[in-house]
Amino acid sequence: MTTFKTENRHGYSVKFSPNRSNLLAIATSQYYGFKGGGTLFLVKYDDDRCMISKKYEMHWDDGLFDVVWSRSVYSLLVTGSGDGTVQMWNYKYPQKPVRTFNEHKKEVCGVDWCQNSIDDFLLSASWDCSVKLWDPNKYCSLTTYKGHDRLVYEAKWSPFLSSCFASVSGDGMLDIWDCSSPLRPSVKINAHQAEILSCSWNQFYPFVLATGGAEGLIRIWDIRKLLTPIFQLEGCQDAVKRVQCSPHHWSTLVSASYDCTTKIWDYGVS
Repeated sequence: MTTFKTENRHGYSVKFSPNRSNLLAIATSQYYGFKGGGTLFLVKYDDDRCMISKKYEMHWDDGLFDVVWSRSVYSLLVTGSGDGTVQMWNYKYPQKPVRTFNEHKKEVCGVDWCQNSIDDFLLSASWDCSVKLWDPNKYCSLTTYKGHDRLVYEAKWSPFLSSCFASVSGDGMLDIWDCSSPLRPSVKINAHQAEILSCSWNQFYPFVLATGGAEGLIRIWDIRKLLTPIFQLEGCQDAVKRVQCSPHHWSTLVSASYDCTTKIWDYGVS
């Protein structure tokens, strides 16, 4: 195991670069995100020497809670912040963001960049109960999606279905959206009897995704079958903060929970 210390900064999100396998981005906040600033660290992993070294760091006046890389421009990243702003960074010029988006009224806790090679759009999920769609080359959002009654924790692009994304919220709902229809979600699932903190699309089956709830349950959904999950995973003793489907195997996923565990699951063996 190799460790990198983010001194006086608590980690909130870490992402591998899609273009450089040894480069990672870490979004952090002071004082557990309750006050103080945030720092985006870019670190390089040396597999031969089992070392992680800092390459760049970028600072913001409020906590940074999520980060995502651009797939088309290798040096661009986007972060979401506690002051409701979304920042676009070019790590070649780390002094300040190249662009800042200022429309959300509360904390931005989730950001995602479209995964296909045609579209170049961003999503931001906020505690102001909305999801916003952005063109990274424009300062104003293209569309606002207001389908949730409580704060939105994550919005994730489908890796298969063009113009489709999922959002999860404190209202216990999983919403599936068509970007061209902002007035209401295409599918609305009462997925948990608790807050939903995370979602992740299956990388092999286009209609399948996982949700993680504050009651400690992980549920696997086929969005064509709305009444019940196709799998339910039990074992976390506290809220499931993150779920991530494996890009390597259809039924494997990983979870990080407030019970201080990270678990690897294979629901295919059920």
